[in-house]
Amino acid sequence: MEKSGKTLIGVYKADGGFAGEISYFLGHLIGVKECSLCDITHSPIMKKKAFKEFEARLRADRGIDIRLVHMNERTEAELAASEGREPCVLLQYEDGSISMFLDYEELKAAGGRVNSFEKLVESRLNIYL
Repeated sequence: MEKSGKTLIGVYKADGGFAGEISYFLGHLIGVKECSLCDITHSPIMKKKAFKEFEARLRADRGIDIRLVHMNERTEAELAASEGREPCVLLQYEDGSISMFLDYEELKAAGGRVNSFEKLVESRLNIYL
């Protein structure tokens, strides 16, 4: 399928870079840091195979890419759309505008399961598109 011009932007509730990753990993181990989007996309050390397969299906079936960013990696527009609402998934339209797509409550409801996340995304895309 041809690329739609729309992009889903997943915003983790963690900072990127070595220090951010270590801080999140240790905080998650002791139960003081939590990111339901991280639980969906990654096993403890790498991106889940099921998530990679979902990304490929979404690109092939709908022409939509997923970009994953940490809190300290957001553009100004992404920050404006998501600050204080992390983790979340944003939808960026062809004209560059951005809106909230899935909030932290919806991500938490997926319970770390890629298949539940995929159902959420597909049902929401059917409404938006």
